[in-house]
Amino acid sequence: MHWVLLVMSFSVLSVGLPAFLIADVEDVARSEAWIVTLAIMVWAGVRLSLLWVAGLPRLFDFFFWLFTYIFMGIAPTAQIRSGLTSTTTPGVDPGLDLPAAGVVALGIVCYEIGRLAWMQREHVRRRREQLKPRTISKWRTMTLFFVAMALSAFVVARLGVTIFQGSRDGAAAARAAAWPDPAVRSLIYASGIYPMVVAVGAMIQWRRSSRTPLSRQLTLAAAIAGTCVLLLIVNPVTSARYSFGTIAFALAVYAGVLANQRRARIAMLAVIAGFLFVFPLADAFRRVDGGVATRTGFFTEYLSNPDYDAFWQVANSISFWVDGLVVPLRQFAGSVLFWVPRALWADKPTDTGIMLAEYRGYSFDNLSAPIWAEAIVNGGIIAVVLAFLAFGLGARAMDSRIVVALRISGSWAIAGAILPVFTTILLRGSLLQATGPLLLTVACLVFVSARGADEHETVDSSAPNLSGVSAIPVDRASQSIPQTDIGGPSGRSELGDIE
Repeated sequence: MHWVLLVMSFSVLSVGLPAFLIADVEDVARSEAWIVTLAIMVWAGVRLSLLWVAGLPRLFDFFFWLFTYIFMGIAPTAQIRSGLTSTTTPGVDPGLDLPAAGVVALGIVCYEIGRLAWMQREHVRRRREQLKPRTISKWRTMTLFFVAMALSAFVVARLGVTIFQGSRDGAAAARAAAWPDPAVRSLIYASGIYPMVVAVGAMIQWRRSSRTPLSRQLTLAAAIAGTCVLLLIVNPVTSARYSFGTIAFALAVYAGVLANQRRARIAMLAVIAGFLFVFPLADAFRRVDGGVATRTGFFTEYLSNPDYDAFWQVANSISFWVDGLVVPLRQFAGSVLFWVPRALWADKPTDTGIMLAEYRGYSFDNLSAPIWAEAIVNGGIIAVVLAFLAFGLGARAMDSRIVVALRISGSWAIAGAILPVFTTILLRGSLLQATGPLLLTVACLVFVSARGADEHETVDSSAPNLSGVSAIPVDRASQSIPQTDIGGPSGRSELGDIE
C-alpha cells in the first residue's frame, strides 16, 4: 500500500501537474527561468510525496516543501511562461528571472545540506539520549490562560466585536487605525491570539494527565472557551489566510489529527489539497465587494495574482543588492529590535516588503518578502547560503523532537502544533511582521513548561536500543509504523536514531 500511494503521489505532484502546466500555459518567451522553477516544483513534489506517504509528521520539513512547491514552483513557472507576473510587482526585468530562480535553487540546496548534516549527526552518534518529555506546569498554564483571556478581551474591546463580523478590508483598516505602527500593530494583535493558542494546547495537555473528573471537566471547559475566543478573533473572513490556517491547524493537532500514521497521512494530504484548491479561492467571500472566484482553469489563478509575488520580490532584492544598497544585517536588526519605538530610533528599518516596494517605486507596498529576499537584503548571496544552512539544521533538529513529542505530549507537542505551520508565514515574509508573534509564542511555550523536566537520560550503546519507540502510536488497523527515514541516507530506520 505504501508504494502504491508513493507512486500515485509522484505521478500527480511531480509528473502530472508539471506536465499539465506546460501544456496548459503557453510560453511567451519571457525568459528560460521557468525551466529552473519547474525543476524546483518537481523536486518539491518528490519531497512532499515522501513526507505525507510515510505518515511521519516532520512538519517543519513538510511546510517548507509545501511553500516551495506552490510559491517557488507552480506560481513562478506559470507566470514566467505566460508573461503575466504579479500585478503588485510590475516591471521586473526579465533579465532578473534566471538569477532569481538560481537564488531560490541555491537556498533549497543549502537547506537540504543543512538538513542532511543534522541527520548525519543523528546517525553517527554512538551514545543514545532518550528525551524525557518537557511537561506542563499546571499553575503556569492557569496563569497563562487568564492572561491570554485578558489580552484577547483587550484586542476585541479595542476593535469592537462587529469588526470581526465584517470584511477583511474593514478589519485591516480598524487595526491600522488602532495601532498605526506596523510592528506595534502586529505584536498587539498577535498578543490576542498566540498566548491563547498556547494556553488552549496546555489546557488540553493538562486534561489528558488529569486523574479527577472535575479537573478534566474544568480544563475542557477552559479549552473550549479559549477556542471560541480564538475563532472570534481569527476567523476565515476577517483574518489573513496564513493566520487562520496556523490557528486551525494547531486546533486540529490538539484534537488528534496526527495521533497515528493513518491520521497523519490524511492530515498532510488534506493540507496539500487545501493549499492547492482552497487557498487560491479563499478570498472569494472576504472582500467588501464580495469578490467572486473567476477561476477558469487550474493555473489561471496563479497568473497575475498578487498573492504569488514572492518570486518577484526575490528578483527585486537581487536588483537592490546589485545596486549596492545593502547594509549588512540592517533589516535583520530592525526585525530583532522590533520592540524599539521609532521615537527612539528615527531611522528604524521598515518592513522589507515595504522597503523593496519603495525602492521599485510601487504604489502598493503590502508585499511579501520571502526568506530568500530577506537574506539578500541583509548580506547578499553569502547570507542566503548561511540562512538556509541554518534553516535546514534547525528544521531537522526541531522535527526530531516534535515527532517524539506528539506522542509523549508536553510543551514540545504544543510547539509542534503551532510553529511548523507558522513557518509558512516566515517563509513568505516579511520577517519584521513575523518576528513579534513568533517570539511571543516561544515565550509562552517556555512559560508553561515545567522546570527541570527536559533532562536527558543517557542510554548505554551496548544496551538494547529503546529509543526507537514510535513517535506515532501504532496504527492498529494496519499494525504498522513508518520504517524508513524520509529522504535519509541508505534507507536506514530513523526511529532508533531520534534524539
